[in-house]
Amino acid sequence: MQSGTTTTIHDPKNPEHIKTFTFDLAYWSHSGFQRDKDGVLIPTGSDSGFAGQRDIFRDLGQGVLDSAWQGYNATLLAYGQTGSGKSYSMIGYGADKGMIPNVCEELFKATENREKNQQYQVTFSMLEIYNEQVRDLLSKIQKPGGLKVREDQHQGFYVDGLTYVPCDSYAQIERLMEQGIKARTTAATSMNTTSSRSHMVITIQFKQIFLDGELTKQSTINLVDLAGSERQKSSGSEGDRLREGSRVNLSLTTLGNVISALADVAMGKRVLHIPYRDSVLTRLLQSALGGNSKTIMIAAISPADICYEETLSTLRYAERTKKIKNKAVINTSPTEKLIKELKAENNRLLCRLAGLGNSGKTVADKTKELEYLLAKNQLRLQTIQITWERQLEEARQEWEEQYSAAMQERQMTKTFPYLFNVNEDPQLTGVLKHFIQSGSSDVGQATSNKIVLQGLGISDKHATFTNMDGEVTVTPQKKCRVVVNGVPTVTETKLQHLDRVILGSNSAYLYVGFPSERSSNDWVRFDYDFFQSELAAAEGVSIDKFGAINNKGGKVDPSVLAVFQDYIKLIPLVAEANQMSEELMKGLKLELKVKNLASADSTGYDLQKEVIVKVTNRETQEVWMWSKAKFINRKYLMEEIYQHFLDGEDIHVAQEDDPFWDPVEAIHLGSAHVWLQSLAYCMKLEEQAELLNSEGLEEAVVLINIIPCSGTGEAYGEDDVVIDPSELLGKRIDFQIQIIQCLGIKWLKEDARRGIQIGYKVYDLPITLYTKPVWKNVNAKIEETVHFVALNASHKFLNYLQKNALIVDLWGLQEGCAELNCTKKDLITWEGNILVDNMKTLTAQEANQATSNQMAELYLKLLKLEQETELLRNINRALREENVLLKDSLKGCGPGQDHKLSSASRITAQAVSRRNTPPTYPPRTSCDADFAKAPKVFYQSMNIVRGQFLKLRHNRPPEDDHMLRPFTQRQSHLLKDIGELLEASLWKLKNDVALIVKKKRESLVLTKYRGSSFP
Repeated sequence: MQSGTTTTIHDPKNPEHIKTFTFDLAYWSHSGFQRDKDGVLIPTGSDSGFAGQRDIFRDLGQGVLDSAWQGYNATLLAYGQTGSGKSYSMIGYGADKGMIPNVCEELFKATENREKNQQYQVTFSMLEIYNEQVRDLLSKIQKPGGLKVREDQHQGFYVDGLTYVPCDSYAQIERLMEQGIKARTTAATSMNTTSSRSHMVITIQFKQIFLDGELTKQSTINLVDLAGSERQKSSGSEGDRLREGSRVNLSLTTLGNVISALADVAMGKRVLHIPYRDSVLTRLLQSALGGNSKTIMIAAISPADICYEETLSTLRYAERTKKIKNKAVINTSPTEKLIKELKAENNRLLCRLAGLGNSGKTVADKTKELEYLLAKNQLRLQTIQITWERQLEEARQEWEEQYSAAMQERQMTKTFPYLFNVNEDPQLTGVLKHFIQSGSSDVGQATSNKIVLQGLGISDKHATFTNMDGEVTVTPQKKCRVVVNGVPTVTETKLQHLDRVILGSNSAYLYVGFPSERSSNDWVRFDYDFFQSELAAAEGVSIDKFGAINNKGGKVDPSVLAVFQDYIKLIPLVAEANQMSEELMKGLKLELKVKNLASADSTGYDLQKEVIVKVTNRETQEVWMWSKAKFINRKYLMEEIYQHFLDGEDIHVAQEDDPFWDPVEAIHLGSAHVWLQSLAYCMKLEEQAELLNSEGLEEAVVLINIIPCSGTGEAYGEDDVVIDPSELLGKRIDFQIQIIQCLGIKWLKEDARRGIQIGYKVYDLPITLYTKPVWKNVNAKIEETVHFVALNASHKFLNYLQKNALIVDLWGLQEGCAELNCTKKDLITWEGNILVDNMKTLTAQEANQATSNQMAELYLKLLKLEQETELLRNINRALREENVLLKDSLKGCGPGQDHKLSSASRITAQAVSRRNTPPTYPPRTSCDADFAKAPKVFYQSMNIVRGQFLKLRHNRPPEDDHMLRPFTQRQSHLLKDIGELLEASLWKLKNDVALIVKKKRESLVLTKYRGSSFP
């Protein structure tokens, strides 16, 4: 959010965390706009807050021009991550002209009103810095290795051999910019580079000559579009053993170091060294950064929440930059000064020659030396003093030739179908056009083809386009890659208007059909990302497969969307890396994978997804898994070697410096969830768990037992089952984890020389435990048992057992790789067993919770005692009443009632005798054991149901419509099985409980009857 001079940023993960930055100016250009009749973006209203290109120019560009007119050097830098709008700010898009064209146009408008005694000279240059190499974008001939940056005591750092074109109109500069962008596009295509990783520097030399005096003002205007400032975590070399990103990031890294050093100087800190010389960019911009220039930086940021970290980094970068203070001075022309110095030097040489002749001395060698110096100076004078008009005339002729070619190209677009390039950078899209004229047109790298294309994977004769009878077809040559609308083709294919065509690794083109086929279709939607999304869809990868739809309101999960964007952006890079590997005969196969695509944590929630690259050596079958950051770093290093290969240079490097090689390592193959709920009830669990890879496919099956036991390792039986896990609170819990065998391991089916290890981590253990490695066995026998003990089971631990699963990881070993080990010294043991739930101290909240629970338990015990006491009182009261009745009966008996009394006495005697004699009841059936068995059976059934649900959850629908019906049928059968199992389990539980309750009631009735009746 921006307002006037402040920019406020909210952390999407913590909305209350707000940071505010203050700058000279702050703009909002993300929303609140509309297009006028000319296609220019304008505010929707006076309160929209939208800042357009003209607003930016008025505030910043006009200041650059004012500085130039006064004779000061001026520099404008655009900094920010790729896609944030820095190139849009500098160059613009369509009718929305950016800073560079606006500055040039306004400069020439001002010179049209010049006075008679003034002359203005404008020269234009355009260069690109990529991988520390300088390319002249206005030169037709490109020098291998780029142009050199040299230093002169008068000029400072300059590019030797750079083309400076004299200009007398904005139309000429506009055409030069088109030429430069076309050269940049061609280079990006042939050298498989991306413009977001290169810097573009446009330099305008503006000279004002006052004819009625000797005063000459000269200003240098630097307009710089910097490379994308992506952080190292997202696009650097984090965790790679090789050097960082080749030299691609060197200029931006050095620029940051220079700015930090200059900011420290401005704040009065002592700085010993400012590293201008460490990169090409900072050498060329030394004066602009900390010297004789009025410099402005535009920091472009993205409002997207997934870009929060990079946006915050950019704002901090800009905040450091604003502390720098430059000292600009009005410049006099060094050329005029040099002419005066050369004339004076020539006069001195002439005097010396005359002196030698008058003295009559014959000093032939001295004379020759002086004459050589005089001739050299004269030649320099003639070169410098070539009239401005002559330079303009030469430039004008070349411009007219280019203009004529542009007009011819424009006319051909109205006649023939054609291909135009689609680039990651929208500024470079549509720059190259290849016309498909009548008949056959061969495409490839050979100059004999009608359409000459350069790029990775493009063969000398790659394909043939045929324009016949109003139809255009494309036919690939043998083993040449041609993709139409995301689908590779090997036969003749008819093209339709706006079809997407990819040639080679990643040369993307949009086919524009015959004029009669064209309509007002929006071509803009067929951008670079559309091409890559189409490729991903053809491979069965879509945003739905990534599970981007969140359950909360059906909204798209931004983190998953970011992973999908990473995936489609890496598709072309992986294709290019595969092509380089093939041409350099490295034998690698690179594949895109999504880590944790179908994986969950111990509680069942989805893990954070991440794009990775699987690398396989086709010959040795060695496998590596590279992170996105590591792959991008390696690709830059691959490009360096590949460029040497194209230049015919030696490409041999030591193995440890080879970006196509890595030491072998253990590979994570998959994981299984073993739910620990049964352990909370002291029930043994015997599980056959599927080890699923990140895509949810089975890699193996592990046989694992989790056994509650005594301290000596004796397994508990059914009588030890508890009904309520809270009964274990504060008590000692011993249990064993037995990993018996791993069956059907695909990793070893692919290569029998491999091995496996299994790892798992229990509760609060600081390290992961690993089994011993097993080699060359598809059904690996492990048979390892580990004993764990919790001396004083906490609420947290019992909650963990009831709600969490043990994550069992399967690791693949390769020949020569280090085995996975755990350092047992980091574990705390008790009686030789591994101690878990080792809570030395309780937090205040946990202590209060424990106290509350103890009070609750005591209250329940007290209530139970009171109930038992009341029952005993009732029994006592009943006995007293019986005794009173018996006494009354005895008193009321007469002589004739002896028989009855004796009978009553006998009955009473028998009753008393029976009370005094121990009863001989049949043994009472225990219902507690039966009640414990019922939930045990139920929980075992629920574990099976849980596993089926996880399997169902990770199944993804196929992209092929023909496979959708069988998939739906399988899912329906699986759901039906789960439903039947769940229903049967619930029925059995209810039936068992009902039987137990019935038995309990019968037992209570029998007890009551025996305790209150006479025989």
